[in-house]
Amino acid sequence: MKPYLMLKSWQSPAGLLILMSMAMPLAFASWQTLLNNFVIDQAGFNGAEIGVLQSLREVPGFLAFTAVFVLLIVREQRFALVSLALLGIGVSITGVFPGVLGIYCTTVLMSIGFHYFETVKTSLSLQWLGQDEAPRVLGQLIAVGSLSSLFVYCLIWLMSEILGFSYLSMYMVGGGLALLIVAFCAMAFPLYKQPHIQHKHLVFRKRYWLYYALTFMSGARRQIFVVFAGFMMVERFGYGVGEIALLFIINHLFNLFFAARIGSLIGRIGEKRALTVEYIGLIGVFVGYAFVEVAWLAGTLYVIDHLFFAMAIAIKTYFQKIADPADIASTAGVAFTINHIAAVIIPAVFGVLWLSSPSAVFLVGAVMACISLLLAINVPRMPSRSCVARLGNSYANG
Repeated sequence: MKPYLMLKSWQSPAGLLILMSMAMPLAFASWQTLLNNFVIDQAGFNGAEIGVLQSLREVPGFLAFTAVFVLLIVREQRFALVSLALLGIGVSITGVFPGVLGIYCTTVLMSIGFHYFETVKTSLSLQWLGQDEAPRVLGQLIAVGSLSSLFVYCLIWLMSEILGFSYLSMYMVGGGLALLIVAFCAMAFPLYKQPHIQHKHLVFRKRYWLYYALTFMSGARRQIFVVFAGFMMVERFGYGVGEIALLFIINHLFNLFFAARIGSLIGRIGEKRALTVEYIGLIGVFVGYAFVEVAWLAGTLYVIDHLFFAMAIAIKTYFQKIADPADIASTAGVAFTINHIAAVIIPAVFGVLWLSSPSAVFLVGAVMACISLLLAINVPRMPSRSCVARLGNSYANG
């Protein structure tokens, strides 16, 4: 193990976060880009089956609170790398099992790695970054992830449209690249000290109620985008693998150029205004999804929808400002579970609704955005631990 004084400038906690933020999209973006075409072409999925698949994918997210128990025996930094490795392995072998059961099993394996990694990454980011720099750096991490995703989308487009690679080959390339970065991170970075000793038990505090509620609604609305907006592009408008990859390229170009700026903007205008803008915009996007009839307009809405995801940084920085520093790791797991309560249910239930009325799925999404807007109104203009404690007492006494 190298002494800290001998480390190079890039061998820092921020450098590790950047590399891990690059590795995750290499695997997950490959899985996501190919998914709808893969399951339709190879297994003949319909709306109900894709809903079941996505519900299974979200079960590990629902169980993310168990991360705090894993941390009893494994340090967070190591746990993040192990989780990334599971994600890479799950994606690499997806093409080996093209049947319905095989797709379900590899999806669950991939998802275990993905959700544990996202839980631990959130915890490490909020611990390693100061409050003043967190919005900007979190935006930069999104931009780095988008750059990595752009590479994947371009590579998939090249392999699919020009080189004629099989699904098996494309999945193995995406997962394999992620595994290479994981191996490099494990060898090149030391174990960093955590600034605050974290609780090794579940933490669920009344004063965090608004954070929990915002997180729950964020998970609910995200499923409309992840599951049904993309599926609509393929099923209703006939988007092929190359077109889906190009659409994702546009999405991540926007993130590459604007995510860091959005993070800085949140730092200037505050979490309350940022979330208000996001939810008003999402209401319009979901209503648009419900009634769109033109392929290019549907694609435009999809890009706008994706851009709003960067605004969700405000939920994380709101929590960072109101939380006891020792609560961060445990609460990150609890929050991920809360985020996925709706995520486990919505894909399967809405998949059945999709069979009779796709528009109704998106109109319910608009209602979810309205509820989120009402919650955002309760966010203090200048969040802090003391003001949230006062707000919680006023609700309790009122």
